[in-house]
Amino acid sequence: MRDSPSTLPAGGLRWLTGDGLLWRLLRESVPGQKTNYLIALAAMVTIAAMTAAAAWIMGEIVDAMTDPDQRHRVYLVAAGVAGIFLVKGMARFVQEVALKRAGNRIVAEKQSQLYRKLLGQGVTFFNVTESSDLLKRVTFSAHKARSVIDTLATGFARDLLTLVFLVGVMFYQQPALSLISLIFGPLVILGLRRLMKRVGKITVQKLGWLAEIIKVIQETAGGVRVVKAFALERHMIERMDRAVHDVEKRANKIARLGAATYPLVDSLAGVAIAAIVVLSVTNPFGAETTSPGQLMSFVTALLMAYQPAKRLSRMRVSIETGMVGVRMMYELLDQPEPLTERPDAQDIPDGPGAVVLDGVRFAYGPGKTVLDGIDLQFPPGRMTALVGPSGAGKSTILNLIMRMYDPTEGRVLIDGVDLRAASFASLRRKIAFVGQDTFLFSTTVMENLRFGRPDASDAEVIEAAKIAHAHEFVAQMPQGYATQVGENGAFLSGGQRQRIAIARAVLRRAPILLLDEATSALDSLSEALVRDALERITRGVTTIVIAHRISTVLGADHVAYIEAGRVVEEGTLQALLDRGGRFRELFDEQFGAAGRLDIA
Repeated sequence: MRDSPSTLPAGGLRWLTGDGLLWRLLRESVPGQKTNYLIALAAMVTIAAMTAAAAWIMGEIVDAMTDPDQRHRVYLVAAGVAGIFLVKGMARFVQEVALKRAGNRIVAEKQSQLYRKLLGQGVTFFNVTESSDLLKRVTFSAHKARSVIDTLATGFARDLLTLVFLVGVMFYQQPALSLISLIFGPLVILGLRRLMKRVGKITVQKLGWLAEIIKVIQETAGGVRVVKAFALERHMIERMDRAVHDVEKRANKIARLGAATYPLVDSLAGVAIAAIVVLSVTNPFGAETTSPGQLMSFVTALLMAYQPAKRLSRMRVSIETGMVGVRMMYELLDQPEPLTERPDAQDIPDGPGAVVLDGVRFAYGPGKTVLDGIDLQFPPGRMTALVGPSGAGKSTILNLIMRMYDPTEGRVLIDGVDLRAASFASLRRKIAFVGQDTFLFSTTVMENLRFGRPDASDAEVIEAAKIAHAHEFVAQMPQGYATQVGENGAFLSGGQRQRIAIARAVLRRAPILLLDEATSALDSLSEALVRDALERITRGVTTIVIAHRISTVLGADHVAYIEAGRVVEEGTLQALLDRGGRFRELFDEQFGAAGRLDIA
């Protein structure tokens, strides 16, 4: 997924409507927080009214203080000023709290929605999408969605109303001068249009390099041993410096474009105020003489209108920048989910765990066929070994059984139920899995084990660890089962991580056990211990084992040799050895003549 430079179309009101994303954002986010936004709206209307009242009362202050016969008005006006600013301060407090509460809830909801969307994606999505891109979309995009809504709320509800009320005061006090002051507004708008056209494109480029920074950090943390071993420090530093420099360069461009609005608005505002002051003194229109208070009230309203007018003129910058993040968010939310549960999905019934692949074909994309007509039956309660060269499709078979993918053609059945028609919950209960790339969560040993079965007791967890020969090294840790394992088990050795993963699968007590090179990270002694454990836990369990080392599948009841996405041969271990085919060649490569004689 790539960010398109044309995040928002330019011209007319299209900057506001975009391609429907802004209205979609408001439609999905605002109704759920209508109470907070209504409270904030009421507070902002109050702020706008009090700001206009402050400008109006300046005339009363001047008139009261210049009329020695009405000194008592000074006290009333003073009380009015105090009351205006007290109400305005309280309204601002209410506005801030209400907006922050609504915004925080929107961020939380969007991040949860994005994460749920991620979990609904298939494995292919994560294979082709970089994690740095996902981090950017889940974190940055949700906050930008909130900023867009806040900008619209404060811009249209507070700043626009404040400007309207202040212009009302101006017209009330000096109608002719007010009309003259309004001719400068269109000049500001015309100047701003040219500045804003480049903001969206530059912002997208900046976000791309922000993702590169995240990627470099992730690769440094995950591959630090490779970086050190191959002396790649300078290469990584150059990558980081290049990304940081590009982010800085684009941030400076955005800053220049944004800052360019200040001299434009300030200069025009200064000329307008100067002209108004001169005209108010020369009185070329022959207007009736006005009191000093009226003139002061008009000038005050004119000066106070400058800030909300300036914020409104810069609102497009904020909207343009924020909508880049909103588009990124909806690009992810609108991703189709390839694997969905049918509305009428049925639970897989309790059964022995019979697995069948019926005419299964699978391709990751055009011209990327992995399985080419697989027909396999995995006997319930027995162990079946899948062997063959790398890339033959063995791991893909396990992924199809776990329904990480759906076959392009054919069916995968468990206890007679097509997995497309099965509920996800019942499928997950049926299967325990130990992969080649062991993954542990950044929590304690106990919690990592309990993920296999959350309702398991401590005694059951420890028993599973003993079966997997993990209890011995866990008991020797400083805090035992309460020891933190680090990010992806960084504090443990590869063999320790794998034994914890096996114990997690043991604890699950599923009728189907999938092992994808489950002993690949173990030394000879650990492998012997785990193999002994697996022999015990696989009794009566439908076990499917992928292994490149024949020694790990000598106890298999059935062997299938997979090559180029097809079942080349299958049968018992002894039958395949006697046949003298591809399996026999692999066996001889690993055991040699002496091993052949002993086993055969």
